[in-house]
Amino acid sequence: MNTEYPDSDAHSAVAHFDVTLEDFRQARATDPKASSDDVLESARVVMTRQGGLDALYARVAHVEEAGVFTGRDWAQPSILQPVLAVRSLRQSNADITVIEALSELRLLAVASGDYFHPGISTEQARNFLTQVMALNLDLLSGQMSEADRERPQLLGTIVQSLYQYLLERLGYESILASLVAEVKRLLSQRPIQTDSIKEMISQIAKCLFDPDIETAGTEGAARLVSALFGPTQGCREDPGVTVYATRLEAMDRGALAREASDLARAMHDTGLVSAYHSVLLRHLRGQHDDLIPKALGLSMTGIDVLQCYSQLVYRLIDEAIYPDTSQAIYGLAMMLERGTLFTSPVSAGLWRQIELKLSDATSKTLSEVFGDAQPPRVFLLAGVLSILGLPLGVGQGNNPTCQSVIGLSMWADNDADYLLQLVAWAARDDEVLTRFEGQPISSKGLESGLAKAPPLDVDAVSLILVPHLDRLYMEMGRLCGERDDDLHRWINPEFYGWWVGHGFRVVVDIHTGKLDDYAGFIRQFYASYHPYYNGHMPVIHPQPAGIAVTDSGGRYVGRHAITILRVALDAKGDMRVYFFNPNNDSGQDWGQGIVCAIEGNDELNGEASLPIAEFASRLYVFHHDPLELGDMEAVPAEEVARVMELGRTSWAVNV
Repeated sequence: MNTEYPDSDAHSAVAHFDVTLEDFRQARATDPKASSDDVLESARVVMTRQGGLDALYARVAHVEEAGVFTGRDWAQPSILQPVLAVRSLRQSNADITVIEALSELRLLAVASGDYFHPGISTEQARNFLTQVMALNLDLLSGQMSEADRERPQLLGTIVQSLYQYLLERLGYESILASLVAEVKRLLSQRPIQTDSIKEMISQIAKCLFDPDIETAGTEGAARLVSALFGPTQGCREDPGVTVYATRLEAMDRGALAREASDLARAMHDTGLVSAYHSVLLRHLRGQHDDLIPKALGLSMTGIDVLQCYSQLVYRLIDEAIYPDTSQAIYGLAMMLERGTLFTSPVSAGLWRQIELKLSDATSKTLSEVFGDAQPPRVFLLAGVLSILGLPLGVGQGNNPTCQSVIGLSMWADNDADYLLQLVAWAARDDEVLTRFEGQPISSKGLESGLAKAPPLDVDAVSLILVPHLDRLYMEMGRLCGERDDDLHRWINPEFYGWWVGHGFRVVVDIHTGKLDDYAGFIRQFYASYHPYYNGHMPVIHPQPAGIAVTDSGGRYVGRHAITILRVALDAKGDMRVYFFNPNNDSGQDWGQGIVCAIEGNDELNGEASLPIAEFASRLYVFHHDPLELGDMEAVPAEEVARVMELGRTSWAVNV
């Protein structure tokens, strides 16, 4: 703690801040790179004093005018991201924490109508703050964690005080509403990994049952909590799985049927599976198998599949469904709904997966990540059910393995028996085999690919398989050697499958890095994918593509692999590209008003979508069938010009 001023002398701390801020303002007037270290340290001291946040709140206009935010992301508040603000507040760098706290005080003034900022509206400022607070609900309890208490320079205390200050002015209700909206937004994408979402719902539950917290108007929050912790009459008060199992023993068939219906409804409504659901399924097995379709919420399609493959489905329930793997119930239900088992090699592959002997290395990895509540093979089998049922729910987190993850999604959707073969090789043999241009390749012994460390924040199938795929993809690139085009042209058809188009187009010249016939690139994309210009040919198989990702300010971030799933008119008559983004959250803001939609435009669960011109403005490479190319000249010149303008003023501004 800085002890330059006694704790009681808040006036001296504020006066010192005023002098330091004025000195900084004058220094910045002559030197745009003048250091802000002194003014940030002085602000930190003020934040530790009683009434200090009020004093800084009253000075947000002066802080802005002095240039404290200039030259940093905080200078453009409209591009700030709540998830990044959370990291800024909780890191060890005092200057970053302090400038983030100052920025949030500024946004509070905007949200309250006490300060006008031309770069952000009152509504935007309020939404930002409530989202940041919703992602830091643990700070709102008034109790600091050990980690926060141990932060240097009283940073933990500062952040705790800031959140209490914000809370007094914004209220719990808006924070809970924001968190509920965020949870629903994530769940609408039907992710396989739901642990973090369930943790957020647990935070919501704590708030709802805290008598000191005002929760009026948060019925949406109660419904989420109920779906996870008390979805049926038999577990309404969240009695625990042991008590629930005892209650099931005493229920008659009618009561069990009601429990099954309520659990299935909660699962399909939210995409979340309560641990109580697994207890019910295991209770029904062998005693009331005829109620299992009801417990899974199956339509006639799913029921037909279950009846044809009942022994396999029952065995999967016996082997993979436990409270620790309850989320796999949704995967199982959706796998049946998708008719995946009607491909006979898939059912055979699942029988093999049930009996698969895992290698020591595989068992160790699974146990380290998922714990030892169940044997490692149970977690892997549950993971297989999840990915086969929800091919668009697999994500890579923050790992640079998008090429591998879109492969998992494509195979789960389009070539499930091949995916099961890959899982068997990787989990049993610690090796995956493939070929590149006729040459056999093994993942064993290859150097790391783009991911230098094994992914840990992923689903069980990705955990075991992605390291092998990542190495194989890099090895294919090495085997390409020097070629006259982007290497993805040759790698992707070999890596993903025969259905990848052998036509290929990249937007830049690989030798100069400059845009190469940008107009022709756009026209060829439209003539390959837009129904009006390709003879109304639908996308038959998912096609890998590369995009130039930009942030919410339209600035280039990097290249990223996605898959184009379909191109179609939405209900409003707009032509949209529907695609799969493996980054766990497809609702991204790419600047220029281009925000990837995840619902509301006829998206299926897990799809992202954009109007085709906006999507094309971020497109970097794509595959196509050269024998099915439409009419390039029919693409309107004004449409091409619009796409080029969006690209040239964002990621390609210096290309």
